[in-house]
Amino acid sequence: MSQGSVTPLRAAGLSRRYGRTQAVDQLSLEVRAGEILGFLGPNGAGKTTTLKLCAGLLRPDAGDVWVAGYSQASAPLEARGRLGFVPDRPFLYEQLSAREHLAFCASLYRVPLPEAATRARALLHALDLIDAADQLIESYSLGMRQKVSIAAAMIHEPAVLLLDEPLSGLDPRGARALKDLLRDRAARGAGVLVSTHLLEVAERLCDRVVILKDGRVRAEGTLDELRAGRQRATLEDVFLLLTEESGAQGTR
Repeated sequence: MSQGSVTPLRAAGLSRRYGRTQAVDQLSLEVRAGEILGFLGPNGAGKTTTLKLCAGLLRPDAGDVWVAGYSQASAPLEARGRLGFVPDRPFLYEQLSAREHLAFCASLYRVPLPEAATRARALLHALDLIDAADQLIESYSLGMRQKVSIAAAMIHEPAVLLLDEPLSGLDPRGARALKDLLRDRAARGAGVLVSTHLLEVAERLCDRVVILKDGRVRAEGTLDELRAGRQRATLEDVFLLLTEESGAQGTR
C-alpha cells in the first residue's frame, strides 16, 4: 500500500477544553508515512482526547487535523475514510461473529466483497483468530475482542492507524502478532500513532515518540534525540525526567 508523498496525519494548533480543564492546549504533531509514532504521557496528559480529535470523534475548540491531506473540519467524510481507530474501549457487535463484523466494517468503507473477504482472512490468520472466526463475539475473551477491534480498524487499509492502548488484554503471542502487523503496515507506507503506557514496548517498536504533559507536547524525537547526551538513558529515564521537569516548572 503506497500512500505517496501525502502526510498520513497532521494536527496543528489543537485545543480542547472540558469546563475549566484544558485537556489539549495548542497541540501540533505529525505522523509520517512509513513510521510508528509513540504517543506517551502521564495519566490526564490529554492523549485519549487528542486521539479522538484526530479521529474526528471530538470537535476541537481550535485547530484542525488533516488525514492524508483531507481536513477533518472541511472534508470529514474523506478524512475519516482514510483512518483506522482503535479506542481504549472498543465497541463491537456482539451478536455477530468476527468474520461477519469485519465484513460489515469493510462494507462501510465500500471495500469490494471479494477483497474484503481476502483481507479479513489474512487479518484473522495474523491475529490468531481464524479458528474462532465464526463464533459470536459475545463468547470472546477481552484479548480476542481487542484483536477484532484491531482487525476492523485495518480492514480498509487506511493511510493512518490511531491506536489507544492497543496491547490491553493481549497475551505475549497476541502482542507480538500486533507489533508485527503494525510494522508491516508502516513498511507498506502507512503512518501509525500508538498511545501506550508501556514504555519498553514504545522503546522497541516506535521510530519516534511524542511526550505529552498537561495537553502540550513536552518533547518529541527519536530516542537518541531525546537522550540529549545521556547515552545510557532508557525511554523510561527520559520520560520521567521530562515529565517531572515540566511539572516542577508549572508547564501547561
